[in-house]
Amino acid sequence: MTASGWINLRIRFPEWLAYTVAALLVLVLAGGQALARTASIVVDFETGQVLHAVNPDTRNYPASLTKMMTLYVAFDAIKRGKLSMTQQLPVSKRAAAARPSKLGLAPGSTITTREAMLAMVTKSANDAAVVVAEAIAGSEYKFSRLMTQKAREIGMSKSNFRNASGLPNRRQLSTARDMATLAKHLLTDFPDHYGLFSTPEFEFNGQTYRNHNALLESYPGVDGMKTGYTRASGYNLVASARRNGHRVIGVVFGGRSSAARNARMRDLLDAAFAKLEMPDTGKPTMAKVAGSASAASIVVARNDALRKPDTPTALDFSSKAGWGIQVGAFKDDAPARNAANKAALQLRRNVRNTAQVVVVQVQQGDETIYRARLLGLSRNTANEACRRLQSRKLSCVPVPPGTD
Repeated sequence: MTASGWINLRIRFPEWLAYTVAALLVLVLAGGQALARTASIVVDFETGQVLHAVNPDTRNYPASLTKMMTLYVAFDAIKRGKLSMTQQLPVSKRAAAARPSKLGLAPGSTITTREAMLAMVTKSANDAAVVVAEAIAGSEYKFSRLMTQKAREIGMSKSNFRNASGLPNRRQLSTARDMATLAKHLLTDFPDHYGLFSTPEFEFNGQTYRNHNALLESYPGVDGMKTGYTRASGYNLVASARRNGHRVIGVVFGGRSSAARNARMRDLLDAAFAKLEMPDTGKPTMAKVAGSASAASIVVARNDALRKPDTPTALDFSSKAGWGIQVGAFKDDAPARNAANKAALQLRRNVRNTAQVVVVQVQQGDETIYRARLLGLSRNTANEACRRLQSRKLSCVPVPPGTD
């Protein structure tokens, strides 16, 4: 090699090294997985069954799907009495300076919690997200740490948050599976607030902002959740839809355009519902049960063998409590009974009284479904029980009072 060649190599080596280190940092920050531009998952809300998955655990930039976690933390603050829907929240200079999309809030002005939430749901307003974050935690940085903490608590093991809005940050990463988990918890943990995600439009200071989620009007059964976009993430969407007694949650990361993303989600939802409604020809046909999902019947009573009256407890399975948990839905009562008993056995050291183990028989069209449940819980107890079961890789969904 000539002297000039060695000189050129010396000049280029630091540049090559910098690019190599940068590439390695991306892999480390992504948890050892390179970013996949596209990812998707569809999950049966009741059973947790994955109906479709492409790169479900590869970490991607969530963009404004981040606001779902911002809202989750805000709903939790309301539940704990640290925030109210009518509270006037101050707009700081930092919040007002947030990059679009935003409402254009002026420094020193105020906005109610409800208005800020609706602005996030419909307009995907970044300034509103910062206002809520600062009201709860004092700063957006502290709030982002709280977001990540809450994410871990509900089973989002591969998500990290660095801001409340979803504006670009290379360390703010999530997965399709984690976003489906978050959507499920928004539905089950805060059913009183979930309706915000179906708001078609929002009026503020004389302007009307339409919801970015076009599927609310174009796909029957969709009643939430959230869109997201940055140049790095592509077009993202989380959607929850209900049809013929089934609810599914779909997640799409990395669409080429909003139209392509929406079309992809429609196809995924159609396929999921078709799969759920398809009769199982591999098993004998079940006898039909009179009535519908609103006329469900309990066919298995509580298991007295689980009684442990002297066991210290953190969970209260009092019959006065109206909540429960569902640990699966099956096409026969035997596996449903087994699943319910297995869950009860997993929790037996944490129950004060006997868990009411039941199988709820429901007619959905021409098919009979058997839902495995444990009843007689408070809302907090149901959520805690599911966290414990999910930590053992068992399916679990909290069930509000009056749910079929």
